[in-house]
Amino acid sequence: MEKLRKMKISILSFFLLATLIHGDVHLPTKPNKSIEKEERKPYIVYMGNAGKFNTPNAHLHHHHHHSLLYEVIGDEDIARRERIHSTGKSFNAFAANLLPHEAKRLQEREGVISVFPSTMRKLQTTRSWDFVQMPLSVNRNTHGESDVIVGVFDTGIYMDAPSFDDRGFGPPPSKWKGKCEKAANFSGCNNKVIGARAYSTKKKRELTPADEQGHGSHTSSTVAGVEVPGASFYGLGKGTARGGIPSARLAIYKVCWPGGCNDVDIMAAFDDAIADGVDVISISLGAPALSYFEDLLSIGAFHAMKKGVFVSMAAGNAGMVFSVQNVSPWATTVGASAMDRQFRTPFALGNGLNMSGVTLNTFKLQNKMYPLITGEQASNHSELPYSNAKTCDRGTLDEKKVKGKILVCEGPPSSQDDYLKEMGAIGMLIFSEKELKSAHSYVIPTSTIDIKQLQQIYKYINSTKNPVATISKSIEVKVTAPSLAPYSSRGPSTVSSTILKPDIIAPGTNILAAYSKRASVTGSPLDNRHGVYNIESGTSMAAPHVAAAAAYVKAFHPYWSPAAIRSALMTTATQLKVPEPAAALGYGAGQMNPTAAVDPGLIYDVASTDYIRFLCHEGYSGRVIQLLKNETAQNCSALGQFGGHDALNYPSMYVQLEKTNASISSTFNRAVTNVGPFDSVYTAIVKADKGLNIIVTPSILRFKRFYQRKFFQVTVKGKSLGKLGVIRSASLEWVNKEYGHRVRSPIVAAIPTI
Repeated sequence: MEKLRKMKISILSFFLLATLIHGDVHLPTKPNKSIEKEERKPYIVYMGNAGKFNTPNAHLHHHHHHSLLYEVIGDEDIARRERIHSTGKSFNAFAANLLPHEAKRLQEREGVISVFPSTMRKLQTTRSWDFVQMPLSVNRNTHGESDVIVGVFDTGIYMDAPSFDDRGFGPPPSKWKGKCEKAANFSGCNNKVIGARAYSTKKKRELTPADEQGHGSHTSSTVAGVEVPGASFYGLGKGTARGGIPSARLAIYKVCWPGGCNDVDIMAAFDDAIADGVDVISISLGAPALSYFEDLLSIGAFHAMKKGVFVSMAAGNAGMVFSVQNVSPWATTVGASAMDRQFRTPFALGNGLNMSGVTLNTFKLQNKMYPLITGEQASNHSELPYSNAKTCDRGTLDEKKVKGKILVCEGPPSSQDDYLKEMGAIGMLIFSEKELKSAHSYVIPTSTIDIKQLQQIYKYINSTKNPVATISKSIEVKVTAPSLAPYSSRGPSTVSSTILKPDIIAPGTNILAAYSKRASVTGSPLDNRHGVYNIESGTSMAAPHVAAAAAYVKAFHPYWSPAAIRSALMTTATQLKVPEPAAALGYGAGQMNPTAAVDPGLIYDVASTDYIRFLCHEGYSGRVIQLLKNETAQNCSALGQFGGHDALNYPSMYVQLEKTNASISSTFNRAVTNVGPFDSVYTAIVKADKGLNIIVTPSILRFKRFYQRKFFQVTVKGKSLGKLGVIRSASLEWVNKEYGHRVRSPIVAAIPTI
């Protein structure tokens, strides 16, 4: 009887606890068997701060999430089976397989901010550090760097790459709370790579942090790889490979597998990484921008920011206006620049004509000439739908005509090289209508060609019975730089029309860094080249550069907020001079300059409350604000107003017009904090395109002490831009001549169009 009485008390206590946590108790819905035949899909249920569930005891939030599921599903077993993962260390969320009506009912529950489908995200895929003025001899705070931990969300890591050697490293920093997961093909971590975890919703997949794609090793070594003299990609790009902050520690969170990166895995990684004690997170993956709290990367970055973690995210590789990804203002969005190094592949025709294209070719044909044939000439006349022999599409060519020859294909480049290798081709000359700055590898000797070269090749082929050609190994050439990479996604943000994104650009083109021998150079199973270094391009490569720059600044200023570090990087960036008007929507503040960012003079700082005030300005409700603040009495009116066009103390200023005849008239409220000498005086210097009038009030700022904060207003006025696509740019620079500080903010007014 005594046991039964205690059991009743325990059950009653549990329901009382549930009532306190949930508010009202909801009776479960009976499952509808006809609806149950629908296919369940994974959803993310986001509930704001960890709050009461921020506890070592995971059972509390597990029970909470299970009870919510039970209420909307109505079946205990289904609710238990369909919950995929719960977080509660860093923020409150869970993932579950739901039917649409269940997702809708969960969205109506008190305490739930958003319910949205889990997204499958894509990866945004030496010399670069010298190029941004960080030579081997750069001034470093080595002790401070060694205490910085950078988390990398990617495809894992290849521990046998020389870039991850831990000789000379002491034990991990005492703040580190993470772990290293071992697997059959992953023996463990070291004092350089101090943590490694793997996440996957696919239960049959072997969980291993080992990098089987190469991408994660590349980004990780770009951030913090140790110095490796004589590194190269089969002789190309030879030099000392190193990360931007070689003494820092790495924590690896494998969230990407062949096929993509699942939101559920990313959610779990964020929850762990923030609690593990990382200082910086580098993320080289993304998907089209959504509202801030229906985007898992935005949610994770928000809670990372609240814990003082800097998050660097790739802007995307679509190269178009309105294509920028990862646009939340609490993360730093990174576009890609091209360096002064380009790889070109020479080729020669039998008539003595020598040309070159932009590819990475490590194969040597020893200058031997091979028969040259067009895709159209090699056609098998199959007339497959949506296929064309001219472009060398799979299934359109005759193997007998292809074998032993170099093919001329009209492109665009995709996977023709795999098909041609299967057919026995020697090489490929492939037309690309886009101007290429990034070089890519192929499984056979390949060079890209432009329209003029294509015409010259056709003219030669038609002039002789036996046309021949050869393709040489790639060479390195100097080009004008820096420039905005053509593939780098442009803004503006589709989520908020008041924030200029990307924030900054960094080297992302033709980057030599570590790779995994578990993957071939091209990722193709037909490629037998496997090495510990590779050359890659994309905003995937740019984001870890900024993560390293942030870590470099943090080593000197360990208590600076993520916003302060971003401000330092943006306001000291090198301004680009690009003739393309839309480029102003692609490069943000310009090319990063990490050494200058260590001493920026002034910073635009932003606290978590300021971001919540910004969300109020963007129209988010009081319920959302309460859950984000974790204070039951908090609402937008209680927060007060920062005011101005964007209601946020951002280092850049952006005005987006919706109508061609609308005049420009916006005021931005800003505040800068002195992090330079205590007796500094700054004068405002404005440069603006014709048609823009910029007024700064006051135009002189006098600081008497360190960390003193001064407010000012920037008024942007101008006549209508007249037509779609017009962009006008300006800049505000706070200049201190005595100490040499120049604190620059970009100002952009636009009527963007795709």
